[in-house]
Amino acid sequence: MIAEPVKDVAGAHERRRRRSDDPITALHYQLAHARSIARLDAVVLVDDRGCLIAGAGAWPVCEELAAFAPLFADASVVTSGVVGGRLAALEGEVSVRPLSLDGAEALLCTRGAERPEDDLLRRAADGCRRILVG
Repeated sequence: MIAEPVKDVAGAHERRRRRSDDPITALHYQLAHARSIARLDAVVLVDDRGCLIAGAGAWPVCEELAAFAPLFADASVVTSGVVGGRLAALEGEVSVRPLSLDGAEALLCTRGAERPEDDLLRRAADGCRRILVG
C-alpha cells in the first residue's frame, strides 16, 4: 500500500511520502531514500552470511555488495586471490555498518564514488531496525 503525504494536526506534511505495510517494500523505500540523498550506486541490507534482505540500486551491484559485505566487515579473512583483489578494488567505494536486529546480526552496505556520512548510515540503519523490529 502506497500512501500520499499526510497532514498532521498543525497542517504540515509528514516527511515520509511513500510507505508500505510490507516490510521488504518498506525496507526498499528506506534504502532508496538513503541512496538518493547520498547519490550512491547501491545500498543493501544483508544478513551476516551475505544473503540480500533488501536493496536499492542496480541488481548486479546489489548482489555483489551483498556477497562481499561480510568480507568488507572483516577483510582479514581474505588475504589473496581474485576475491581479495576485488575487495581491494572496491574498498574506496564501499562502506559497511553492522547492526543488530533483535539479536540477529545484519550489515548495511553502500557503494558510491564518495562514502556517505556516518549520520546518513546511522539514520538508514535506524530506519531498517524500526521497520524490522518495531
